[in-house]
Amino acid sequence: MRSTARNAAQIGAIVRRVRRLQRLSQTELGDRIGLRQATISKLEKGEPATQISTLLDTLTALNLELAIVSRKAVSKNDLQEIF
Repeated sequence: MRSTARNAAQIGAIVRRVRRLQRLSQTELGDRIGLRQATISKLEKGEPATQISTLLDTLTALNLELAIVSRKAVSKNDLQEIF
């Protein structure tokens, strides 16, 4: 699976989709990495205060990884979507 995300909401949506595909509840995912269900919920909603370590631990628990690549040319609409 390959997904592209350019903002916190998109990252959260990917995490939610993969968690559901793996038939895990937010509580079960949180238990795997020592986090509360509420923290997983905030991550999936794309709340901006999520710590990078929380994101990385969550990705690891879901057998995902973060890849940083150069972006294609950015359009005005892309910038509005980010901000």
